[in-house]
Amino acid sequence: MQLTGKTILMAGGTSGIGRGLALRLHAAGNRVIVAGRREEILQRIATDHPGIDTAVLDIADPDSISSLRDALLVSHPDLDVVVAMAGIMEPEDLRDPSSLATAERTVTTNLLGPLRLVSAFVQHLESREDAAIITVTSGLAYVPLPVAPTYSATKAALHSWTDSLRVHLGDTAVQVIELAPPLVRTTLMGNQDNEHGMPLEEFLDETMALLAAGPEARQILVERVKYLRFAEATGQYDAVLDHQSMLPG
Repeated sequence: MQLTGKTILMAGGTSGIGRGLALRLHAAGNRVIVAGRREEILQRIATDHPGIDTAVLDIADPDSISSLRDALLVSHPDLDVVVAMAGIMEPEDLRDPSSLATAERTVTTNLLGPLRLVSAFVQHLESREDAAIITVTSGLAYVPLPVAPTYSATKAALHSWTDSLRVHLGDTAVQVIELAPPLVRTTLMGNQDNEHGMPLEEFLDETMALLAAGPEARQILVERVKYLRFAEATGQYDAVLDHQSMLPG
């Protein structure tokens, strides 16, 4: 993926990693469209960062995704990168039947949302000479965090689906990249002050450096996520899962 001169849709770019990457990619010389649900935040981003475009998107709503596609393909026909960043993370007690509502909400947002988003734009991206789809999974795709079981499961499913998507697009000019963050200090499940999390700016620095150094990369893995990503391969899966099981929600 070229890091400059692209037109990039950042779905879920109003906070945390999504917002941080949107600003970094904008500063690198790309046209960035930040999409999210909260109009007041979108307006603030557009005001504070001239040149960034914004669009309303509820990634849990198929009609909202279709409306976004129809509007962007008119206003930004040169769109060539789609980043599926949006996601929610909530604690669950799987012994409590009421947790099913959380699970269903999480699947709708974290799994069906990216699948629907990519489906909406994939034919357009195939028409571009140099395009990319970036899905955002997690280190928890590889070893779950038991206090957030459905979040972990949706990220594992999205990882698997991303691998298949890459095969399906193998004869096209669309690059498929998986970004798998570690625990990062963001507001996701209240981790902004978690001393075990990676500082957001540090994560963004390393991620941008990896994107620049590996333009043909299939996965973007900062060093701090590799103990999760490769836990099974190194024979550490059970030990890492035991450690994850002791972490608070």
